[in-house]
Amino acid sequence: MSTDGDRSRRAVLKAAVALGGASALSACLDRTDDDPVPTGDPASKPPRQHAWREYVRHDDHGNTQLPAHQILLYLDFDVEGPPTDGDREALAASLTALDRAYAWRHEGLLHSLAYSPAYFDRFDASLPEGVDLPEPTALSPFESPTFDRQDAVLHLASDRADVVLTADRALRGERETANGVSVPPLTEVATVASRRTGFVGAGLPAANQDAAGIPDSEPVPEASPLFMGFQAGFRGNQATEDYVTIESGPFAGGTTKVIANLRQRLDDWYDEQSEAERVMEMFSPGHAENGLVEGVGDNLGSSSGIDRFVDGIVDDAREHGRVGHAQKAARANRDTDGNVRLLRRHFESTDDIGSDQRVASLHFPSLQRRISAFEAVRRAMNGTDLTEATPAIRQRVNNGILEYIFVRRRGNFLVPPRRHRVLPTPRPE
Repeated sequence: MSTDGDRSRRAVLKAAVALGGASALSACLDRTDDDPVPTGDPASKPPRQHAWREYVRHDDHGNTQLPAHQILLYLDFDVEGPPTDGDREALAASLTALDRAYAWRHEGLLHSLAYSPAYFDRFDASLPEGVDLPEPTALSPFESPTFDRQDAVLHLASDRADVVLTADRALRGERETANGVSVPPLTEVATVASRRTGFVGAGLPAANQDAAGIPDSEPVPEASPLFMGFQAGFRGNQATEDYVTIESGPFAGGTTKVIANLRQRLDDWYDEQSEAERVMEMFSPGHAENGLVEGVGDNLGSSSGIDRFVDGIVDDAREHGRVGHAQKAARANRDTDGNVRLLRRHFESTDDIGSDQRVASLHFPSLQRRISAFEAVRRAMNGTDLTEATPAIRQRVNNGILEYIFVRRRGNFLVPPRRHRVLPTPRPE
């Protein structure tokens, strides 16, 4: 059982990462343990920037437990047109210093640098035909997100709040070293256009639920890794890193990445819905009817078991007057051989981008070989076709979790293999 002291500590660490200044780092260091942070070797890093699973913790069922503290730095490069060799040398120096400062694992630092379609528009050459990187677009008739078209996004993740905060401040030129290593700042070649933070893991959402969009009754369970009160990212319902990796061409070993930001409004989720109704709308009516979910869903093991409830979704809609989020998405999230297509690495936040408010939101990074796979799953999640099955289901009501989430931002990116992570051309080989 977590104590109030544990919850307060987690809230302070999360707040320190969100604030990001020198005083925040000092508060963070006061709350972290004295264990030394493992240093890294640039030559030992995996060739894939998105190779994280082998280097993080897993639960008793083999499900990946993502690093608790995460930062997204959206970057605009300062030069017009294609970058110069000097730009590449400066950026390489920053990233290599980061590699040297921290081991590639959860108690060190995991990171990846991804590039947008706008970045590649700097070049006369186009991306190879096999690289699917379209401009972001609205993926439902009821959303109007702001599109993230910055040149690149650098994703930092660690179980230690002091690590992500120190690395972040060094990269932004606010301190000279990270873990004893001199770090040339990214600001020599880029402007940080947006800084976004978040957290994930049992205890952290409960410790940070004093945010707009969550009832004052503090309903988020202590055991839940996410604000909506259930486990997610079951191993059996996630694509493997191999599956989402581009297989051929100059970017072989890379992947594509969609990052969405969703505001959450959970008053009705917790105050108006019973636990059984929440299970129905998160998973499927069959999960509730058969009592498959206990508490936050740890008992499900390594798979939500959603596949057995996909074919009967129209019958569920007519019988129960509602359908499940996972049930809808799974219709498009399997290839012809039954493999899951998307690798989701989402985490919570209380950032309200552009203001100082605390607002419940979700950062939703998704990795896939082709952006079109994400778009197909997102459209299946809309459940527009199911509104014709029964008048009880409307576009945002009784239709999975659409009533409680609102897409605010979305961007598409290419995550190159490590050998091409520094300001790549569209055809680097």
